[in-house]
Amino acid sequence: MNKKVAIIGTVGIPAKYGGFETLIEYITKELHSKFDFTVYCSAKAYPEQKETHNNCKLEYINLEANGMQSVIYDTKSIFHALKYADVLLILGVSGCLILPFIKLISKNKIIVNIDGLEWKRQKWNKYAKAFLKFSEKCAVNYADITIADNKVIKDHVYDTYGKEARLIAYGGNHTESESISDQTLLEYPFLKSNYAFKVCRIEPENNIEIILKAFSTCPELTLVIVGNWDNSTFGKTLRDTYRKFQNLHLLDPIYNQKILNELRSNCYLYVHGHSAGGTNPSLVEAMSLGLPIVAYGIHYNRETTQNKALYFKTSEELAALLKQIDTVDLDKLAQEMQHVANQEYTWEKIADAYQKLMQ
Repeated sequence: MNKKVAIIGTVGIPAKYGGFETLIEYITKELHSKFDFTVYCSAKAYPEQKETHNNCKLEYINLEANGMQSVIYDTKSIFHALKYADVLLILGVSGCLILPFIKLISKNKIIVNIDGLEWKRQKWNKYAKAFLKFSEKCAVNYADITIADNKVIKDHVYDTYGKEARLIAYGGNHTESESISDQTLLEYPFLKSNYAFKVCRIEPENNIEIILKAFSTCPELTLVIVGNWDNSTFGKTLRDTYRKFQNLHLLDPIYNQKILNELRSNCYLYVHGHSAGGTNPSLVEAMSLGLPIVAYGIHYNRETTQNKALYFKTSEELAALLKQIDTVDLDKLAQEMQHVANQEYTWEKIADAYQKLMQ
């Protein structure tokens, strides 16, 4: 008889939001014959509510899965799951404040993927940071197993709490390389020449300003960034400042995955600016596509790329690197990135690691 596993803390599946949702999409696809999964989903994100997906039961909570409501969303999911689940797989720490109480009343196995160090993000005020840090502490101290998606996070867990975390990253081999279609070229004619590419949320932690400033000093190099510029004053100000540069193309979000893949998989250089979190899914996906990577030189990104990418910390460093890019063997760099991805970041390997923990 299969173990019953409740998956808590994501927007839900079918995946259409972010890294955790993609993780659950592929874990359930790989393991649905070995476990009876129930995935908790936000009814707000899925107005047309399917009963099952990937042969998993879907349970809906009528709250947002992110932001302030995430605490109640996760808490309600946890209490509901206690009634039937052998294993609770909790993604993120928002609802982990209640784990000390849960461990008093329940013997269910609890596994928590603590994600990145969310409390370090600049977007949170000091009260939100304090709450998230305390939630992380509860997660690590009261979960039966803690998962870290990057060695740097694993080391943080040991150094801060004296606990061993299991290291499991993300898969990236679901990404598909696409040729640029005639229709896409009509819409984005600048794709006919070489271009660097980046897709991300427009947030300070993603170091967009450093990247834009560097490329603005290299007018011969085209940069395409896809992101949610209009979601914040920060994004609007950046776009207003840099839209005057002819070589910078600052595009709104593209929700058609095929078109996004066309843009991403045909760039001559993928620029990764993330400095928060652990192993970033978009970086792993770019590596899996065999793209040459230039990344912000924080320890997370160096761990993910095994120190084999190109790195920068300032706009001056990136500009200097870009001015010498013709001397870099980008084909060799791309092959090294894909080799690392094929060794470390496949969904088969990731699902197998989760299977061992849940069994």
